[in-house]
Amino acid sequence: MNVRERFREVMNFNPSVRSLKWEFGYWGETINNWYAQGLPRQHYPEVETRITTPTSTLYSYAWSNKGKGVSRLHNGLPVMAGGLYWPTQGFPLDFDVKAHFQMDYTQVMVDVNLLWDPMFEPVMVEEDAEQLTYVDIDGVKRTFLKETATIPTSVEWPITDRASWEKLKAERLNLKNISSRFPQNWPELVKQYKNRDYPLAVGGYPHGFFGTLSHLIGYEYLFYWYGTEPDLVHDILKTFTDLWIAVYEEVLHQVEVDHWQIWEDISYGKGPMISLPMVREFMCPYIKRVGDFLRAHGVQIILLDTDGDCNSLIQPFLEAGVTGMYPFETHCGMDIVKVRKQYPRLQMLGGISKSEIQRGKERIDQLLQPVVEVLKTGGYIPFGDHFIPPDVNFENFSYYRTQLNRIIEAAGNL
Repeated sequence: MNVRERFREVMNFNPSVRSLKWEFGYWGETINNWYAQGLPRQHYPEVETRITTPTSTLYSYAWSNKGKGVSRLHNGLPVMAGGLYWPTQGFPLDFDVKAHFQMDYTQVMVDVNLLWDPMFEPVMVEEDAEQLTYVDIDGVKRTFLKETATIPTSVEWPITDRASWEKLKAERLNLKNISSRFPQNWPELVKQYKNRDYPLAVGGYPHGFFGTLSHLIGYEYLFYWYGTEPDLVHDILKTFTDLWIAVYEEVLHQVEVDHWQIWEDISYGKGPMISLPMVREFMCPYIKRVGDFLRAHGVQIILLDTDGDCNSLIQPFLEAGVTGMYPFETHCGMDIVKVRKQYPRLQMLGGISKSEIQRGKERIDQLLQPVVEVLKTGGYIPFGDHFIPPDVNFENFSYYRTQLNRIIEAAGNL
């Protein structure tokens, strides 16, 4: 059984099929530390320098030293495990981790432009030894702290009012020329996708109905506009929804896709950042519209990524057609055992406290007890509940990953 087949069976709640050995991701500093602490170095990761589409290379300008390449991982580089979001092309940045712990190959995102077309040209604004301020390919001005384990911080956004939105819509959201949104090597990618043995998804970061807007508008303006400019918010949502359906239609003419990946990050430690009525007005109808289209074209798995306490969001998202969620951050009150009992058909990924791994073997054994219970029900891929932080040393991660692999293998015999 290959990884693609296994993913489909697990997501279809087949408990006899062992789950997948995946991780959410790591910080560059984490992997750099592990190399120094004993991780065998077979293929040192190379940060992608090409800018193809926002799906594969957003932030690459900062991470690749303005396209010049780097000799080591930046401490502040988020390494998605095998390319969950960045980069979907090029060498997997976690190759040595995956090889050492005999983990499964992960999912890949269809590499297609879901934002502006044409993209913005990256521009360096200012730089010193500690940080880089630049305008990225999505038009967002960001500050990148070179040696800090964090994603670049947005400081200015391209959509600032109705006039800026109308200008961007007219100049960079042309639905009549969808073909220009595909990378030059698209024919070769189609061949790879058709012959794959891994799960393939559409969507991904920063594709979502709260996520994309907060990404391009900023939280403060978006929260304000929900109350003062609802028609503007709906116009932005409708336009992107129309775009994504048009792009996905072209993709699905050529490639069979396994699932749709939605990025939202709508919650924080105490719940969602907007009210449930706002979720039902400004998110659910658009999720349902794209989801209905994809289901009609054979895509049955819809996974939504949101950090924080998302307990209250599960029901409205299920009603909108979402079939699974992740990463279930435990320190924010997400309990995979309780969620499974309340929502027995919700696909779940994650749910293991990343920060608690560093507390040692006894604590790790405690963390893994709920995994044993939930794996029995199927529909679950266990891994850390976000990027593994730099204070988790290689010894403790090795114990955690080895024990988790054993639990996964014992839970399924196929």
